[in-house]
Amino acid sequence: MPSPPPSPAAGVVPSALPVASDGAAATGGSAVLVGAGDIGRCGTAGPETTARLVAGVLAAHPGATVFTAGDNAYPVGSASDFERCYEPTWGAFRDRTRPAAGNHDWLTTDAAGYRGYFGAAAGPGGATWYAYDAGTWRVLVLDSDCGSVGGCDPASPQGRWLAAELADRPAACTLAIWHRPRFSSGAHGSSGAVAPLFAAVAAAGVDLVVNGHDHDYERFARLAPDGTPDPAGTREFVVGTGGAEPYRFGEPLAGSEARVTGVPAVLVLELGVAGYAWTLLGGPDARVLDAGRDGCTR
Repeated sequence: MPSPPPSPAAGVVPSALPVASDGAAATGGSAVLVGAGDIGRCGTAGPETTARLVAGVLAAHPGATVFTAGDNAYPVGSASDFERCYEPTWGAFRDRTRPAAGNHDWLTTDAAGYRGYFGAAAGPGGATWYAYDAGTWRVLVLDSDCGSVGGCDPASPQGRWLAAELADRPAACTLAIWHRPRFSSGAHGSSGAVAPLFAAVAAAGVDLVVNGHDHDYERFARLAPDGTPDPAGTREFVVGTGGAEPYRFGEPLAGSEARVTGVPAVLVLELGVAGYAWTLLGGPDARVLDAGRDGCTR
């Protein structure tokens, strides 16, 4: 188990970008998403803190969608784990949550706890990947537990579905959410298993990828499929700050622009017709820990 940081302040690297005080206005906002990954850990205060943050965002944006980036209920994603460790906090938002599965959710056979808790929202026809519209954006929810879902490569069922979704995509702006990050400076580090997923979405001009798995926050510049900064590439966020114990960072990777650990936090995405704004809210006082805006690539 990676050790936590010595203090929250020691894990905060301020953003180099200006704070978007009104991201919706800045981007012609049409939808708001709020969420994080790595959430339901019993016996910790983190899930309660982040649930209050989500509730505050929903009060300001009643039509917002809640997302998760995997590892929803610890330790093994069982029905009991969901009832004891997720339901008392983030369960308040279940009817508006668009979840993603994580590796801990798959520690229960067939992700039965995850599927049972979220029901039809977990994915259609037994799949744990799906897509939906958020304003003018298309949102792709994928499953990075590649060994459990038949692979993440282009020939896998998920890979074929993703290729078809990307080929027939009228939305000008697109967001993809899955659990394990392709690139991370955190304790788990970068995942080679999901390289085909990142390569596919980057080649198709997907604007944003949101992940969890490392219990920290990291914002990357736009990246090429090999992880090098590319002004025409895909921006990645790691948001494993939903409530589980925090992890330390290692040496920052190329393209890492902001890093925060030791603070339970949620990411707010304001999705506009031609761009987006992001705000990371953290702690019991809902501090703005990172914020900025960018345009879409298409």
